[in-house]
Amino acid sequence: MERSRMNRASSSRLSELPQRVESNRMSMVYATPQSKQSFGKLNIPKPQSVTSERRTSFFGSRTSGAGMARNSAFGAFGGAEKMKDPRPLHDKAYVQQCIRQLCEFLSEKGFPGSMSVKSLQSPSTKEFLKIFEFIYCLLDPTFQMPTSKVEEEVPRILKDLGYPFVLSKSSMYSVGAPHTWPQVLGAVVWLIDTVKIFCSMSDQDLLFADFSDGSTEIEDGVEFNKLFLDYTAETYNKFMQGADTFDEEDADYLAKLKRLYNVDEGLLASMEEKYRMLSDEVERLEKESQTDRLMVKRTEKVKLQTDLQKLQSYRSNLESFKANLENKASGLAEELEASGLQVETLKQEESRLQHILSTQKFTPADIERINWEKRELQQTINSLSKSLEQAEQHMWNEEIALAKAKETAEVKLAEYHKLARKLKLIPVSAENACGHDFEIRTSTEYGPSTMVQCRTQIQQLLRKLITDVDEECSRLTDMKLSLEESIEQVNSNISDKANDLKHLREQIRRLDEQLEQDMQDIAHEEQKWSAEMESVETHRKLLEKKVTLGYDESVEQLKAAQQQYHLVLQETNEERRTVVNNLASVLTTAANHLSIVEKFLEDQHKRVDRVYTDAFREDEVDIQKMKDIMEGFIAKVNSM
Repeated sequence: MERSRMNRASSSRLSELPQRVESNRMSMVYATPQSKQSFGKLNIPKPQSVTSERRTSFFGSRTSGAGMARNSAFGAFGGAEKMKDPRPLHDKAYVQQCIRQLCEFLSEKGFPGSMSVKSLQSPSTKEFLKIFEFIYCLLDPTFQMPTSKVEEEVPRILKDLGYPFVLSKSSMYSVGAPHTWPQVLGAVVWLIDTVKIFCSMSDQDLLFADFSDGSTEIEDGVEFNKLFLDYTAETYNKFMQGADTFDEEDADYLAKLKRLYNVDEGLLASMEEKYRMLSDEVERLEKESQTDRLMVKRTEKVKLQTDLQKLQSYRSNLESFKANLENKASGLAEELEASGLQVETLKQEESRLQHILSTQKFTPADIERINWEKRELQQTINSLSKSLEQAEQHMWNEEIALAKAKETAEVKLAEYHKLARKLKLIPVSAENACGHDFEIRTSTEYGPSTMVQCRTQIQQLLRKLITDVDEECSRLTDMKLSLEESIEQVNSNISDKANDLKHLREQIRRLDEQLEQDMQDIAHEEQKWSAEMESVETHRKLLEKKVTLGYDESVEQLKAAQQQYHLVLQETNEERRTVVNNLASVLTTAANHLSIVEKFLEDQHKRVDRVYTDAFREDEVDIQKMKDIMEGFIAKVNSM
């Protein structure tokens, strides 16, 4: 009953009077490690007042100053003041940070859709409703988004959850607009924080359930009620004086609760470190794995199986620890029983001596001796009691030292496993494991000899692995040297080929110069031919002038000779063009085919000389024929 009243008080505080100063802390009322609250379907408390307004104290009006005291006398309600969101929602950097946080949360929880930071810059209303439904289903798995009036349903749900700021209905019509998306994003981030708190409280019920064994009735007892009432009275007094945060009171209350429930800080810190390491490993594995739903389900299955194995191993460790404690308790019970028997024997001896004292008459010396023996026996009993207390204290100290040594060993073992995973030595199928098992498993049955044997085995495997790595490095070094020698040889070959190419270019240059000289010679010869042709033309004109006075036969013969001369000249020009074309082809061939240029040029030169000689001979024969014809004409003219 006290806990239900406490929960109602806390929920009403969160829903009715949100703080003016932003605080990320949880309520200290729920800070007990043996919390037995069960989570099934989410039970959302109905708010008793609007969450966007902060009303004054029920017992009187409140002054406007933040540091002024609240009046506790009866009076009327004060005016409502609208809460201002202290988060920088109009800062682009803060908005981008919230978007990245939302994207990471969706990918972590397995959102059934493709979602990226770019798509969350300006999402549509449909996408926002899918995201909101997915996040809220983490709180209430039976929730389904209604098909109508969603612009009223979403603000109502946030209001019921205790969202301390106003989210208007009009913002639901254009979620992705630049002026509405930051406020909606702030509400979604607040909902994500609520889900994280809900999940952390669920995890605490599983992880810290063993703290409550044997002390489940403490919370409902006098000590807890006294602590809670003192905490409530002190915080309420400061609240009435105008304070909104109670960090010192929370810290003091938490320290008292820890002392009340004997919370082990070292164990909590080690479990938090283990949880952080496991979370980092799971996050890395999830990023490396594919993001399809089948793979996510398989990963969740493996995770659940791993958690089950860990819980089973934790249970077996607890059972073995319990068995050890029972053995120690049985030993102490036997020792206590033996001490009780010894005390009973001493009591019997004391009764016997008392009977002897009452039935016999003793002298004062005997009485003094008996009293002295009694004092000796009492001293013996006191010394035995002190020895028993010292033995129990020593046993307790030894158990504490053993627990600390086990925690230190587990931390070092976790560091070793983390380093081995970075070096890819764990598990057996890892890349550098080579089929060997480098993992050290924790067990309460291990003794010093077993640990030494395990360490020796792992050291031998690591030395072998280091030797293999050194051999591989030496082999790669030799390969590198051989490759460097090959590169040097290839570079020398390249330099030789460059020299050969330089010589070939020099030969091509010389051949070009020789070709140019030959072309100049051919041009000089053509000039000579043209001069000869001009002289022949002049002589022909003189002959024509003389022949014009001749007969028709001479004119016809002269025309025939002229026609024959034009044919010869045309053939000569065609042969000259052929020679020029052949020389051009020789030049092209010499530029494209460097290896056979000399032989090709020699063949071309022989061919050109042969053609030139033949053409020159033919020209000489034709000119001789013309001369003979002209001499015949002259002779006929003279004879006429």
